[in-house]
Amino acid sequence: MTQQFPAPSAGADVAGRPKTLAEAKAWMTTRWQARTHPMNALPLDIGAAWIDGVPGLDGESWGTYWGNLGDALRAEAAQAHDAGDATRAADLYQRASGAYFMGRFPCPNHPAKAACAIGERETYLAASAYWETPIERVAVPFQGRAGEGNEIPVLLRRPRGIARPRVVLMWGGVDACKEQMTAASDALLAKGLATIAMDNAGTGESPVRGVVDAERPFIAVLDWLRGRPDLDGGRPACLGRSFGGYWATKLAHMLPDRLAGAVNWGGGAHFMFQPEWILASRYPDSYLMELVETRRRMLGVDTDEEYAAAFQRLSLLDQGLLDLPCAPLLLVNGKDDRQCPIADIHLLMERGNPKSVRLFPGGHMGLTPQTLPTIVDWLAGQLQGER
Repeated sequence: MTQQFPAPSAGADVAGRPKTLAEAKAWMTTRWQARTHPMNALPLDIGAAWIDGVPGLDGESWGTYWGNLGDALRAEAAQAHDAGDATRAADLYQRASGAYFMGRFPCPNHPAKAACAIGERETYLAASAYWETPIERVAVPFQGRAGEGNEIPVLLRRPRGIARPRVVLMWGGVDACKEQMTAASDALLAKGLATIAMDNAGTGESPVRGVVDAERPFIAVLDWLRGRPDLDGGRPACLGRSFGGYWATKLAHMLPDRLAGAVNWGGGAHFMFQPEWILASRYPDSYLMELVETRRRMLGVDTDEEYAAAFQRLSLLDQGLLDLPCAPLLLVNGKDDRQCPIADIHLLMERGNPKSVRLFPGGHMGLTPQTLPTIVDWLAGQLQGER
């Protein structure tokens, strides 16, 4: 019999159940006003109206609604481009990318949402063509197993005026893909650092699911970096956001001599993957919808029973890594996180090499105006010899 987890009250939203449409719209509006993920993808002037118009949370209603918005904006952007209005074209392509992002959020588990995922990637690249530091999309070779892909799409940005800049490799969590790393990329570019954004294992265009050894694509990109003549990529730093922080932590322990530093921004290590936490984090108030469904898709499993088993296999403690030497590691989170237990930070502090830690007020990832600047300053210090 397939195991079904009950809906707990601990850390859950409104008595441990999915949000209603009205509750979801209120949640989205609050996030949109605060300019925090995922609602910072929507523009300030029209975002409220877009949220108000959402007809439903099911995949077809959700994906079709946001997809239609994206299609209309994309058509306007193309017209502006053809008319030579670069400023308007850039703005419209960015708006289209944001609408498509919402349409595939949190994961493209419906054909309408999958179409939005493609539209998001295409309009994001189109918008970036107008930036001062545009994106170079690169297909990094990857020798995957049967059923896996043979390349890893990455988005490279280089700061102007620096011949061979140091590099930060970064990725998101279960719902934030490489197209959501713009703010971090901009801040790091301003420090004179190049950025390479890739998709977390099991998300976006990653060639692998979030299996136990899904560090393979990250290592393949690190290997590729060493041969890139216009980058000083021999010893880069990495930034893993949300669930992606787990892989940053694992790489720091697996490759301590190859990384100048690693940041786990809101990810787990051991306790996050235990059954009791899976129960307690099913409907966290920090998440809009479909957290379990999105994690299942990332892992490549279909049932709650398979989800629990796959999650437990990810424990870095059980893999015997946490007492090994590790690269300099910064652990960042909100002290009231309901998606990833703070106990994992304490565990990491108590094992292996000393770690740097910064906790912020609030829930998952500790999203304050100081959070990203703190991370960027630490990464720049690791790469530029200030620490």
